[in-house]
Amino acid sequence: MNRIILMGIFALFMSAGCNAQSSDEKAIKETIIAFSKAGDKNDADKLATYLDDNYRIIMNRLFGSSDVSVMNKDTYLEKIKTKEYGGDNRKVEIETIVLNGSNASAKVSFIGSKMTFISTIILIKDEKNGWQLVSDVPVVK
Repeated sequence: MNRIILMGIFALFMSAGCNAQSSDEKAIKETIIAFSKAGDKNDADKLATYLDDNYRIIMNRLFGSSDVSVMNKDTYLEKIKTKEYGGDNRKVEIETIVLNGSNASAKVSFIGSKMTFISTIILIKDEKNGWQLVSDVPVVK
């Protein structure tokens, strides 16, 4: 009898852990999709809400360059405002999400009419339990 009760308690804790993970994964997916839509609409103000202040795009040999370039949040948002970046209607395919406490990574394809990127995105959970992007490492497909 005690064994059955212990197994029930164990199953309850496992279920609670899975629900927390699935709610985090859902929130991460929603954040990534909202981030993409804001960029597609060139809505820099909305886009800023999904980016941590430390947000960086790390471009390793992007667009034929032999260098690694790093773009900070302010520069990225300015390029969205001026429509140098963004303005597409991209399909978002989230291939994987890996949770690690209050951090997560996701492999995401942003498929647009102008260009397709496959990105490794790092997200952090803030003090309000919301998810924000802290880095994006894109590869042009």
